[in-house]
Amino acid sequence: MLAPARHRSRSALVVVQVALAVVLLISSGLMIRTFHALTTVDPGFSAAEQLQTFHVNIPETDAKDPEQVVHIQQEILRKIETVPGVSSVGLSMSIPMDGNGWEDTVFVKDRRYSQGELPIRRFRFVAPGFFNTLGTPLLAGRDFTWSDLYNKVPVAIISEKLAREDWHDPALALGQQIRANAKDDWREVVGVVRDVHDDGVDKEAPSSVYWPILAAHFTDTELDVRRYVTYSIRSRRAGSETFMGEVRRAVWSVDPSLPLADVHTLDYLYRTSMAQTSFSLVMLSIAGSMALLLGIVGLYGVIAYSVSRRRREIGIRSALGAQGRELTRLFVRHAMLLTGAGVTCGLVAALALTRLMSSLLFGIKPTDPATFAAVSIGLLSVAAVSSYLPARRATAVNPVEALRAE
Repeated sequence: MLAPARHRSRSALVVVQVALAVVLLISSGLMIRTFHALTTVDPGFSAAEQLQTFHVNIPETDAKDPEQVVHIQQEILRKIETVPGVSSVGLSMSIPMDGNGWEDTVFVKDRRYSQGELPIRRFRFVAPGFFNTLGTPLLAGRDFTWSDLYNKVPVAIISEKLAREDWHDPALALGQQIRANAKDDWREVVGVVRDVHDDGVDKEAPSSVYWPILAAHFTDTELDVRRYVTYSIRSRRAGSETFMGEVRRAVWSVDPSLPLADVHTLDYLYRTSMAQTSFSLVMLSIAGSMALLLGIVGLYGVIAYSVSRRRREIGIRSALGAQGRELTRLFVRHAMLLTGAGVTCGLVAALALTRLMSSLLFGIKPTDPATFAAVSIGLLSVAAVSSYLPARRATAVNPVEALRAE
């Protein structure tokens, strides 16, 4: 009685192993599809590996006058443009995915708002040429000019998402007037740019407003300037230490006391935004592979054990004329029944457990039919192959020897 009980225990263990493999492989498959979906998202900029970025802060001890600050920033920009291999340079308060933006109210002229629906938008501060350097196209209108900044022209640029939310069409946003609060000057919308995924490609692009880095009568300030800024340099040499050495010398030729902070390529920030997805994908893939391997080994062992325990039955069947193909099919069928039971249990468990992964997924549902079907078919195919090899041993049993041994 011990052997049949042990055989049933092994069979039950195989079912559990297959079910576990189904859950882990489906989870891994969902993460693979999520990762693929993330790589197809247009982040709002191009060739991130060619964008070298760093922060510079100009303290009041170096330049107290706001206009002088911008003159220094522009002179640094011009010096960087002379570095060999540099195609363009952008200047802004922050760059996509660095977490340095903030959100505040933005009001449209001649539009009334109730206290409960104050429009909150993402604020960015940029200088002329920033969008061109990042590869963020203008959909309508124009970019800022240095004349806009120095003459304190009240202008603004908005994202496509914001333009469509408020005016349904980027072209209709041009010429509209907006401001951050009731004390500010009204600023004319002169351009609309493509949406940028500031919070990572797995998050929706925010509705953004781009203000000049130098602006008069902005947020209760007589003359507002961004002292802490980021330079974005487009070059095929981005990421190399020799290139950054030349860039540092260009910056220090303007002000030797300025430190360069947070030196990264934009590609570093882009990949960091997908780090959680990548880590989850790797971990689930490893766990799923191990579970699949254990399931295959268990299935192989169960069929091999079954063949060894049923030698007398195999001998009798062979003596009565059973063909080798029929004997092999007998044991493969047993393996497929175990696998089918495991796959069924795994699918039921996966339907419940993958819902917990919703926060990790992007562009795909936790119950994605294609992933569930691919894993099920794949596991059944692997099970058929892995069970065929030990099942073939049944055809090698000599019926005379098997009966004599009994």
